[in-house]
Amino acid sequence: MTVGSDLRRLLQGPDLLTVPTCFDALSARLAREAGFSVGFMSGAAVAATRLGMPDTGLISFSEMADQLRYICNAVPGLPVIGDGDTGYGNALNVRRTVTEYARAGAACVMIEDQITPKRCGHFEGKQVVSREEARMKIRAAVEAAREAGILVLARTDARAVHGFEAALERCRDFEEEGADIVFLEAPVSEQELREFVRSMRQPTMANIVEGGKTPVVPPQVLKEMGVKLAVYHPMLFSAVRAMQDALGALRAGKSDRTPPVASFDELKRIVGLPEYDRMAAGYAAPA
Repeated sequence: MTVGSDLRRLLQGPDLLTVPTCFDALSARLAREAGFSVGFMSGAAVAATRLGMPDTGLISFSEMADQLRYICNAVPGLPVIGDGDTGYGNALNVRRTVTEYARAGAACVMIEDQITPKRCGHFEGKQVVSREEARMKIRAAVEAAREAGILVLARTDARAVHGFEAALERCRDFEEEGADIVFLEAPVSEQELREFVRSMRQPTMANIVEGGKTPVVPPQVLKEMGVKLAVYHPMLFSAVRAMQDALGALRAGKSDRTPPVASFDELKRIVGLPEYDRMAAGYAAPA
């Protein structure tokens, strides 16, 4: 079994897959330890943590593939969906993106239809390529994914540019091209989200961003709608606030008033120091 086939099996099950976004090896390990069955490498989160910059197309293909490799190596066997943004060019670039993401260990690659440079799906000012170009890029992604044994998550950002019906038509195009999962980014109401899910034959994804364009819908309601993947972003936002609070307390000379923290022993356990020491002992030269 491969991570791609594992993800396909999970998609065929009856449950809603609640998926946290991760941005590095540590966050991926925490997600797996918490019991999540799928991970999602978010381009916005990687841009924020690796570059300290906004998700506006500034992060490169090589930086994203590199980060994906670290993530997948940290959680072997966990199906990880890699954010492939626009595919970093034309349809042939899309093919290379999918192939290299598969080599990095991804179970699935998300490809979207924005122009380059793209913007976060919940930012203003997005633009999309033509419907025909979007379709060809998903065709290229699917063909490369079939060769590599992984899945394709096809995303449209056309809702903000051409309206809901036009975005729905693109999603139908993506289904016809063989996309395994379909994602209409940033519907502006629960009614639109329901209509999107009802109109699709393939598994669908919802992206739940606090303060974003899409209403925050509880998981049980998403499951009732028929959504298969519900992506949430708790780690980055909570980590930013915790770091701000901890630094503020330290700067004010009140380090005893920091937010709750993991112990040093807990951190050593999470990063695998006990396992490392056991392995190292097996290679120790006789005294």
